[in-house]
Amino acid sequence: MATPNSALRAVRIGLLMSQDDFARAVRDAGVRAGQPNDASKRLVQRWEAGVSTSPRPLYARALEAVTGLPIEALGFTVMSARVQDDGHGGHDMQPSPEGVAPPAMTPQPDPQGARKNFAGIWLSRYEYFSSGRDSTYTGLHHVVVLQHGNRLTVRSLPGSSDSPLMMDLEVDGHVATGTWTEQTAVDGYYRGARYHGSIQLLIEPTGRRMTGKWVGFGKEFDINTGPWELVFRDASTTKAAIEQYNHRPEA
Repeated sequence: MATPNSALRAVRIGLLMSQDDFARAVRDAGVRAGQPNDASKRLVQRWEAGVSTSPRPLYARALEAVTGLPIEALGFTVMSARVQDDGHGGHDMQPSPEGVAPPAMTPQPDPQGARKNFAGIWLSRYEYFSSGRDSTYTGLHHVVVLQHGNRLTVRSLPGSSDSPLMMDLEVDGHVATGTWTEQTAVDGYYRGARYHGSIQLLIEPTGRRMTGKWVGFGKEFDINTGPWELVFRDASTTKAAIEQYNHRPEA
């Protein structure tokens, strides 16, 4: 009997998506990456029911882009880099021997010492001014960064904050530019309000820190801004590494 994939279902529900919505998001991610797929509600149901435990690479990449989490953290079988032709115009992944996870990709430096691979776990820290409380506050999250080419998807770990955070960035040399979204806690000061805006970060030569500014709209439709930084913590995105950082960062 298949074991239901509760991890994937929990992530989908956390994104406030129905199975139809999730399938559509997976298809859209494939189109954006230039690798169209045929994700459907039925396929999502098979994944969540545990009937299909090893999505093909193009689905795995789309799932990572939608959720911001590595495929291993979504309840699927840990895969190696080997693929085999499935006879239907695609490939099926093969499980690693004895279920052993493949080694984490080691960030590769350029001649000046800058990292080119930014995948891993980072600490996100930003500051914002609360007009209602007349004070400046700091937002802290442990986030998972996944990289596909020059695009980075950033998603906060659920245990690091009551306010889920996500960013979609594009790297151009030593500059990362993109958008951010944060869903505030329902029982917090902002009562579940959703905030979003733009962000631009400068990547330090070592590639271990990004610093810059965020821009967003306040509740009075005024434009707010403040500092934001990402600080590298761990190159691994395995389940064990994620569990290690799935807690509130220290101030």
